[in-house]
Amino acid sequence: MRFGVLGFGTAAWEVDVMRRHALDTVHGVSIEAQRLAGTEAGKTALLAGSVDVIVSDWVWVMRQRSEGADLVFYPYSRAVGALELPQGSPIRTLADLGGKRLGIAGGPLDKSWILLRALGLRQVKRDLAEEVEPVFGAPPLLEQEFLAGRLDALLTFWNFAARLESEGARPLLSVAQILQGLGVSVDLPMLGYVFHESWARANPIALARFTSATAAAKSLLDSSDDEWRVLAPQLGTDDPHLQAALRAAYRAGIPRRFGKDERDGAARLFAILAELGGEDLVGKATSLDPGVFRAIPA
Repeated sequence: MRFGVLGFGTAAWEVDVMRRHALDTVHGVSIEAQRLAGTEAGKTALLAGSVDVIVSDWVWVMRQRSEGADLVFYPYSRAVGALELPQGSPIRTLADLGGKRLGIAGGPLDKSWILLRALGLRQVKRDLAEEVEPVFGAPPLLEQEFLAGRLDALLTFWNFAARLESEGARPLLSVAQILQGLGVSVDLPMLGYVFHESWARANPIALARFTSATAAAKSLLDSSDDEWRVLAPQLGTDDPHLQAALRAAYRAGIPRRFGKDERDGAARLFAILAELGGEDLVGKATSLDPGVFRAIPA
């Protein structure tokens, strides 16, 4: 099976673990990791049939389902990003972002951007898409722009946010805080493995073996500090304190369950997004399609 992964993403860490321990072979599945240039490239590749599985968010999956795509979501991570500010920034609230250059990791349909826009609609009664100068791009490129002083704020992935904070950046809001601001307290996995339901029906054994192999990789990263020492060159830092922070955040983000509470939380969040922003934020759907989610096997 073809797994589309970002070269700078955490899924690449898991692929590295799977390869070093031959977990794909152990679990009887052939995994062809295809490197993607960015999140939008991954979405395009999946919809075009160039890859079988990517990591993306269920808000995007829901939008695609409302437009006729048969995508489904299998929980991958609860780790979320943050809205980072340069050291000494005068920005204190969302209202202060007006007229600023805001870097956004991913594209216009990135879940963190949609959630931030929804929070802006709720708190300051304005759509930030009309208030800021958005700069979309891959996290590594936006990180360079941020450090060079060419961005006033940056909404980015959690591992890049941790690196920026180690260099003096200040988080205005984490995505977890954005969710709380929208009234959702349950710890939702926003990211998941995404694939076509038709592909899953045609390849049930490959899918089951893939999820078993990825679960085994997660288990090693969860339990063994030695794995992280081997993985260190991929973390993008030699700082042992930052490496420890990345390790802790990754482990905290591993989904342990996805049951009724999480599904109900997702339904509440989707209803809030639909109410605040309508089709512009969530597409044509007016309520959460329960077929979006696949449960984690016991």
